[in-house]
Amino acid sequence: MAAKFLGEPSKVVTGSHDRTLKIWDLRSKACTETKFAGSSCNDLVTTDSSGSTIISGHFDKKIRFWDTRTDCSSNDIVLQGKITSLDLSKDCKYLLSCVRDDTIKLLDLRMNQIIGTFSNDNFKVGCDWARVAFNMDASRVAAGSADGSIFIWNIGGQLETVLKEHSAAITAVSWHPFSSALASVDRAKKCVIWVDA
Repeated sequence: MAAKFLGEPSKVVTGSHDRTLKIWDLRSKACTETKFAGSSCNDLVTTDSSGSTIISGHFDKKIRFWDTRTDCSSNDIVLQGKITSLDLSKDCKYLLSCVRDDTIKLLDLRMNQIIGTFSNDNFKVGCDWARVAFNMDASRVAAGSADGSIFIWNIGGQLETVLKEHSAAITAVSWHPFSSALASVDRAKKCVIWVDA
C-alpha cells in the first residue's frame, strides 16, 4: 500500500495489506527486516535523514511510531476511524492523517498530540487509501472528496477553496515541491493539474 526511502537511496520501507512493514535493501534486492504491525498498513512516512523512525497509519485506527533499531512500536495514537494516509511536513514537525471519519488530523510530533482538525460538511473521504498532502511550506492542506471535489484549508483550519473538475471520488492529491501547482487523481483514472491552486 505504501513505500518510502529510509534514510538512504538503497533502503526502502513498505507497508502492506498483510499487516507487515518490511525494510528492503535495494542493492541485494532482499527484505532485511519485517515488523509485524497487527493491522493492514495504508500509508507510512519516515521522519529523519538517518532513517531511524517510521510512522505508519493503519486500518485499526492507529498511528504507530517505530524505531528501526527495535522490533515493536511505541506511543501509538488511536483516532476515530481507519487511517487512509499520512503526510509529513518538510521540517518533520507536523504530521497529517486522513481518517475515514471524514476528518484530517494535524499532529505536532514534538508533543505527539493532535493540535488541529480539518473537516467540512461536504467533505467525505472516498476510499480506504485516499491521500492528503501538505503544500511545500506546510501552510495549506489539500484533500480530495468522494464527490470529486478538492478541499484546500489553510493551516489554521479555515477552508480556503473547493476545486471542482472531477466527477469520481478523488484517490490522491499531491503538491508540486517548489510551486503552488497541485495534482489530483480520481477513481475514474482522470488526472488534473491545478496551477495557482
